[in-house]
Amino acid sequence: MIILSLQGIRKSFGTNEVLKDVSFTLQDGERMGMVGVNGSGKSTLMKIIAGEETADAGTVSIQKGLKIGYLAQQGELSGDETVLRVLESVFDPIVALEKEMRETEEQMGEAADDPELLRRLGSRYDLLTREFENGNGYGWRSAVQGVLAGLDLRSHQDMKTGLLSGGERTRLCLGRMLLRNPDLLLLDEPTNHLDLKSIAWLEDYLLSYKGAVLVISHDRYFMDHVCGRMAELLMGSVETYNGNYSEYLAKRTEVYEIRMKAWQLQQKEIARQEAIIEMFRRFNREKSIRLAESREKRLEKVERLEKPQEESAIHFHFETRRRTGDDVLIVEGLKKGYGDRTLFDGLKLHVRAGDRIALIGDNGTGKSTLLKCLIRQEIPDAGTVRWGTGVDIGYYDQHQAGLNESKTVLDEVWDRFPKMEQYEIRGALGQFLFSGDDVFMPVSTLSGGEKGRVALTELMLRKDNVLLLDEPTNHLDMDSREVLEEALAGFPGTIIAISHDRYFINRFADKVCVLDGERLKEYLGNYDDYFEKISREQEPDGDQPLMTRTAIDKEKKKSREEQRRINERKEKLKALEKQIADREAEANALEKLLADPDTYRDPARSAEMTKTYNALKETIDRLYGQWEEAESEE
Repeated sequence: MIILSLQGIRKSFGTNEVLKDVSFTLQDGERMGMVGVNGSGKSTLMKIIAGEETADAGTVSIQKGLKIGYLAQQGELSGDETVLRVLESVFDPIVALEKEMRETEEQMGEAADDPELLRRLGSRYDLLTREFENGNGYGWRSAVQGVLAGLDLRSHQDMKTGLLSGGERTRLCLGRMLLRNPDLLLLDEPTNHLDLKSIAWLEDYLLSYKGAVLVISHDRYFMDHVCGRMAELLMGSVETYNGNYSEYLAKRTEVYEIRMKAWQLQQKEIARQEAIIEMFRRFNREKSIRLAESREKRLEKVERLEKPQEESAIHFHFETRRRTGDDVLIVEGLKKGYGDRTLFDGLKLHVRAGDRIALIGDNGTGKSTLLKCLIRQEIPDAGTVRWGTGVDIGYYDQHQAGLNESKTVLDEVWDRFPKMEQYEIRGALGQFLFSGDDVFMPVSTLSGGEKGRVALTELMLRKDNVLLLDEPTNHLDMDSREVLEEALAGFPGTIIAISHDRYFINRFADKVCVLDGERLKEYLGNYDDYFEKISREQEPDGDQPLMTRTAIDKEKKKSREEQRRINERKEKLKALEKQIADREAEANALEKLLADPDTYRDPARSAEMTKTYNALKETIDRLYGQWEEAESEE
């Protein structure tokens, strides 16, 4: 059943037309992911659906009575309430119901001698009980605790919301929205500010969620596990694809190639026809001119295909000036803390040439601090950090703190590489989509994604052989992340990268190091290999000290088979619905003919039609039975 329909949505900001013709539908229970390059209008479209923005043209049709949950709408927090109270406030109506139930129970006890009053009170009590049960009256407290644990807020439950960080506030608002259990969830980058365990919890939550979900995310692993349909916002309009993110990528490439081939063939045919017309005109005879005019008219009626277009994407690769020795980095007994809090102690790490290490762990465990200790931006409390021979270190800061906000983009890069010519600097910036007057924009006016591209430009030009990357995919759109992964795949040096992007980790890493419990634990392979091993509670592959095992049971292995079964069930239902619609259309056409008296002038024909009609009705009944059976499958 369609619960949301968009038709011809248009939206402009001044002369910039962001949305040109957006149309798509969302079914009840469907989980749709929305992708597109930064600035393509994804968040604007989400706000239009939520009613926070108005479209310049087009219609948004929403099923009557549909409850919508929009993450950005839940951002207001008073600052005075505790974290626990914010979540519990969702169930204030249930608490009021429970209070009324207790009062009704007391009244029923006092009305034992008044049968009529007892009957009315009993009816009221039955109604209250049903509402209480439908509102999760017996389970809401455990639901609140589950959200606190899943979003890593349990230790903050007694803290006033005014003391929370921006990321913690976002997580709290997400938790409150999920507890409200709307019919349609609109999620704009819900995995931002979540660590890997919280993201895994959110995936499990959404997979068991009964309502519909429309989600914008740059987390491709998340999209693969949660979404069964994808929508790509491209050049102001939307294309939809059945399947998860990986399936969408394959289908998008296939569709683009088919359209490009069709356009090229049509262009070739148009050129051929124009050449023939020109030849007839050169003959300059009455017959040839008539033939030319005839062909021109036919050519004018041809519906011209638009040339398939793709959004601009960055393109670059990493090079190195020289090779390192075999031992790139040896860390022994490293310790770092702030005040009474120790982040890590006795940490050991041995990095060899060509290693590609993903550094992961919960928020606050000290991953970024560890990288800063390695490059001596932070001074460790104890231990040694020894870099090998021939090492050139390139560091990418997720906050781009090293950029000079007062400079233009061109000067920021050129001042770091003064021996290069201006055309070389502009050429490098052009690879990261800074062209024309873009290079004269002040760094202070850039978005997070644009600052990230400036930092990557500088990193590319340095040609270092060891890259330390702190959340390099943050603020990059999906196409740019794909390009970064391709660039790292061809990089001949050594990589240590902090990331919560599991898709990215799978693409580049051959080793995963987990920082937790003040220790570093090493696993060979990428993220999927690591996750399989902790799910089976295997010991680490490396010789690092054991870390404390923390809540591994919460990070359940994703059931891909279950998601595949759900998708197959949806496809089966859609196919049955189409068959039913087709058969009913045939039956309706026959009904009209059977209602016409002229039909019965031919007894044989009318008998055959009646037989066909009855067979169609039996087929329709059988298809409805199959549909009900598929619908009830768990």
